[in-house]
Parts: sequence; structure tokens; C-alpha cells
Amino acid sequence: MRPRVLSGMRPTGALHLGHYHGALKNWVRLQDDHDCFYFVADWHALTTHYEDRAVIEKSVYEMVIDWLAAGLDPEKATIFIQSRLPEHAELFTLLAMGTPLGWLERMPTYKDQIEKLKDKDLATYGFLGYPLLQAADILIYRASHVPVGEDQAPHVEITREVARRFNHLYGRAADHAAQVAAALALLGKDDQRYLEKQRKAYGQDGVAEALAKGEALVRKLQAAGTLDESQTELLLGHLKGTGKSILTEPDVLLTETSKLPGLDGDKMAKSRNNSIAMRDDPAVVTQKVRGMKTDPARARRTDPGTPEKCPVWEFHKVYTDADTRAWVQQGCTTAGIGCLDCKQPVIDAIVREQQPWRERAEAYLANPRQIHWIVEMGTERARTVARQTMKDVREAMGLNY
Repeated sequence: MRPRVLSGMRPTGALHLGHYHGALKNWVRLQDDHDCFYFVADWHALTTHYEDRAVIEKSVYEMVIDWLAAGLDPEKATIFIQSRLPEHAELFTLLAMGTPLGWLERMPTYKDQIEKLKDKDLATYGFLGYPLLQAADILIYRASHVPVGEDQAPHVEITREVARRFNHLYGRAADHAAQVAAALALLGKDDQRYLEKQRKAYGQDGVAEALAKGEALVRKLQAAGTLDESQTELLLGHLKGTGKSILTEPDVLLTETSKLPGLDGDKMAKSRNNSIAMRDDPAVVTQKVRGMKTDPARARRTDPGTPEKCPVWEFHKVYTDADTRAWVQQGCTTAGIGCLDCKQPVIDAIVREQQPWRERAEAYLANPRQIHWIVEMGTERARTVARQTMKDVREAMGLNY
């Protein structure tokens, strides 16, 4: 089976180049060798924009069109809408019963977002709890990996902690110790000693390599037919000091991303009116890039500049080749070229990149029902997985009566 990946985006409408190079490009790449689940995080949008409900509905399908235009293939990736699956909310609620409040309050993004969004009333349970909702989004599909940048890694770590705590609380049957002992008895004495050594090294000293060695032995014994699936799960949980692994602890999949600044040199965002949309018309792209801020030292055409101090240089690092960048370095520092000369290769590259996006998008815009059908099919595929997870969760928590 291919490793499962899960990621989502808040519906903000049509996407810009920052979205593409920061996340979407990697989503497209991952779908070829991973089982990818990508969702519209409309509930997450409500955690900060609960008063702007109209804009969310309008934005959902605009965003999905950009996903498909960029190259997401609904035959390879499962595309769905979060709010269409009440199982997410159910798991969020059940996880909330055992998640310490302090885990949520210490999230780096919690105070950071409150500071950034001072104009909004974020003293709500929904905003405090959104990392736990995010954990439910991941855990309900038993994703093994979550593609994120380093700034989002704490959200995956809290998801791992939540899964670990749940498995510890509910992964142990009344006769758990007897079951583990019975599974260990199937191993040879040397394997038992080796496994115990790795368990202690991991549990007492936190040696990650010891956990990997122990897991490798258990998987080897499973492949040899010594252990069945249930016994394998028991011993893997025994190694980690948890119960049966009902919820999968996901790993961070740090993805290589290219960060594009906005037209003003600040972070690219529609709210700052400094972005280039993925499907902007070539004339609009030309106008926007030509109007970009440049090195303040180049007040006149004859003034030399420093590319590293110019936002356009960041675009060159993404869009142009080494020879073009060398030409820019030489021309800018000697005032051999003007700023408009420097910007033209970037304009040409962006327009060239956008061309297939616009063509794909036109087909979907001409047939809106096709977009709805793609999302509907993806939602049903996601529902099948989510329901099975919730069946296991309810059984573990004693709610299957």
C-alpha cells in the first residue's frame, strides 16, 4: 500500500502564486506515489471568520478549480469538503474529552494569530480548539504523513500526542497484559530479550533508533507468519508503551517549498492586495510585475543596485535559470540594465507557467457540474475511510452499544 498523505486548505477563493509554490506544487507531485487526501477546510475557516459565512461558500469551488488546474487528478487524489463529513466533528468531540487544555494553549500559532488578528474576536472555543480539529482531520484518515513547512510542524506534533494519549487510554483491553504476554510467548527467547532491550531503551531514554529496531523485528516476524495482525499491533503498542494503535501517529513530511514575496516585498496575500492570482490574465500579470517595488537604491536608471535587496530577485530564484540570474546580477550591480529589463524574464516565465492552468480551468468553468461531481465522489470515498475509523474509535471507547 502507498503511504497515505493528508492536507487541506481554508477556502479563500482563487489561489495565488504563493499558494502554488508554497503547497499546491507539492500536492501535485505527491499524488503519483502516495495515497493523497486533500480537503477544503471550511470549518477551519469559521474559526477566524465565523461572521463571514457568505464568502466561504463562494470560495470553495473557486479554490477546487485552481487545485485541478494546477494538476491534481481526482483519479489519483481524493478531493473532498470537510463539513460534508460529520465524522470529523464527532472525532473532534471525542478527542476533546481527554485532551489537556494546556496542550492547546501552548500552541505557538495560538498567541501569534490572536496578535495578528486583533480586529477579530477570537476568544472562542472554536479558535482555541482548532489544532484539535486539525488533529481529528488527520487521524480520522489514519494518514502516515502530513506535508507541511517547518512553521506548521507543531500542529503535527500535537496530533501525534493526541493519538498517543488516545491509544494509551483506550487501546488496552481488560486482559491487555495477558494478551501481550501471549504474543511475546510466540517469539523465541533471543527475540524476546532483544525486543525488551529496545523497549527499555526507547521508553527510558527516548532512543528513536531503538524503537525503529524493535518495530523492524516485529514486522519481520509478522511477514514470516509468526504473528498475525492483531498480535503485531499489540507488540508495536508494547514497544511504545501504549495500547493497541487505534489511531495512527502521523509523521511530518517536510516539503521543499519556494516562498514568493508579495508585489510589495511583504508576504503574498489577497488581503494585502499584493498577490498574483494563478489565473490572472497575461496583461494583468504584466501590469502587476512591472509595478513591483525594487531596490530603493535604484532611484534612477543609472543608479547601481543590489538584487538581494529587491523583491523581484526572489521571483528570479523561482522562475529563471542560472544564466538569466547571472545576467541580472551583472546588469543590476553595474546599472547595465533597468528594472523593467530585469522584470521581463519573470513576466514571461509566469505567463508561460499559467497557460496550462488557464486552459484546464476553462474546461471546468464551462461545466460547473463536473466540479460538483468530482467533489461529491471524493467526499464519498473519504466517508468510507472516516466511518471505519469512527467504528473502531467508538468500539475502543465503549460507545458501540
